[in-house]
Amino acid sequence: MINPRDITGLILAGGRGSRMGGVDKGLQNHQGIPMALHALLRLGPQVGQLLINANRNLGAYEAMGAPVWPDALPDYAGPLAGFLAGLEHCETPYLVTVPCDSPLFPTDLVQRLALALEAENADIAMATTREDGRMQVQPVFCLMRAMLLESLVAFTQGGQRKIDRWTAMHHCVEVCFDDPQAFANANTLAELQQLQANG
Repeated sequence: MINPRDITGLILAGGRGSRMGGVDKGLQNHQGIPMALHALLRLGPQVGQLLINANRNLGAYEAMGAPVWPDALPDYAGPLAGFLAGLEHCETPYLVTVPCDSPLFPTDLVQRLALALEAENADIAMATTREDGRMQVQPVFCLMRAMLLESLVAFTQGGQRKIDRWTAMHHCVEVCFDDPQAFANANTLAELQQLQANG
C-alpha cells in the first residue's frame, strides 16, 4: 500500500484563464472562497504534503498556506509545465495533480489512483470518466512516480507540450470514476456559474 504521506499533492493554477477572459481562475470565488483553496482543502486530507503551481498573484496563493512554485518553462506552457514544477519540488516518492478549477473532485481520488498504480506496478495513474457511453480521460487528475522527473525534463526540453504524448511513453493505468460531474471544471464564467448553481 502506498502511504498517503508518501504522496505530494499539487494544485495546478498556472494557466492563462484565457477562456475566462484572462482572469486568474484559481482565485475566482466558489461558495465564498477561491477555487484553488477548495482544491487545496479537498486534496489535503488525501496526501502528505501540498504544493501550488501558479504564475501570477503568487502572494494570494502563498496566503493559502502551501508552497507556491511557478512554471519552470516560459510562456504558460500548459499543464505539463505545472507537472514539471511539481516534480522538481516534490520531496516524496509520488506526486498527484489536480486542477484549481474542479472543486468537486472525489474525496477518494488519490486512494483509488494509488491502488491502481500499485496493483499494475504502473508509473502513472490517471482518472477517467464515462460520458455518453465512451471513456473520457481526465489527464490533469494524475498520480505519478517522482522519478519521472528526468523523463519529463527531456520531453519538455524537446519542445513537447502534450500530456498524452508524454504519458504514452510510460506504463500508464486509467482509473474509471462513475460520476463525471465530480470532475466538472470551470473554464468559462458560465461554467463557474453552473458549478455554483449545482453547489
